[in-house]
Amino acid sequence: MDMRQRPYRSVLYIPGSKPRALDKARNLPVDAIIFDLEDAVPVEEKNAARDILKEALAAGGYGARFKIVRINGLDTEWGKDDAKAVTEMDADAILLPKVASPADLDALAKITGDLPIWAMMESPRGMLNAAAIAAHPKLAGMVMGTNDLAKELQSRNRADRLPMLTSLGLCLLAAKAEGLIIVDGVYNAFKDDEGLKVECEQGRDMGFDGKTLIHPAQVDVTNAAFAPSEAEIELAKRQIAAFEEVEASGQGVAVVDGRIVENLHVATALETLAKAKAIEALAAE
Repeated sequence: MDMRQRPYRSVLYIPGSKPRALDKARNLPVDAIIFDLEDAVPVEEKNAARDILKEALAAGGYGARFKIVRINGLDTEWGKDDAKAVTEMDADAILLPKVASPADLDALAKITGDLPIWAMMESPRGMLNAAAIAAHPKLAGMVMGTNDLAKELQSRNRADRLPMLTSLGLCLLAAKAEGLIIVDGVYNAFKDDEGLKVECEQGRDMGFDGKTLIHPAQVDVTNAAFAPSEAEIELAKRQIAAFEEVEASGQGVAVVDGRIVENLHVATALETLAKAKAIEALAAE
């Protein structure tokens, strides 16, 4: 499945140092996994985590789940060794934390070669440079690091995420301009399904491809929120049919539910159906 055509509704962080968690992830209904060597791994376990993760990925069993490895920053004592290690792992992409400029991606690409790079967007500098970062030839995806960003902004936590909207919008614009995947930040209250649902719907409405998760309990809510609903699928089919009927007859204007249907609406409808089909295919693998 083409990387940009596949679903990225749920992207779960898994500590790279915990064999039990790595094993459990093989059976979770997530679209992608971020195998974390950074924040989720204590300092004293960072070197051992590389070998544990490499062994787990070599053993396989993750099916069609997209496999991303987040390394420590290249300015840390572990970053360069992490990057070298990931090139020898069965990973689909490497995730660099705290990307502030394209130069950070250049430095990583010198180590990782052709391996697709994803960028953690989690600093004010990164927000201001989002367009230049997104345009980097090796970049394939962006991940919002909203916890670190909130710390840097000294912003308050609000249900409507008003303090985050400028940053989310800048990264969305940059990612969409370059055809990248972009996933929203985490929702920290992992037992609050209703709050998670509201934040997922906000992210989906804005245009995010999916959401990063910190706990398996968040997967079902997130998968549902970022998948086309039955109503959206049905509407897409009716829009396509109405447009094709008018095209064939050469007369009139296509109208569905009192709204005119144009080429752009048909394009969106086709994307909706393609996404639903991709989700079905992923579930079947």
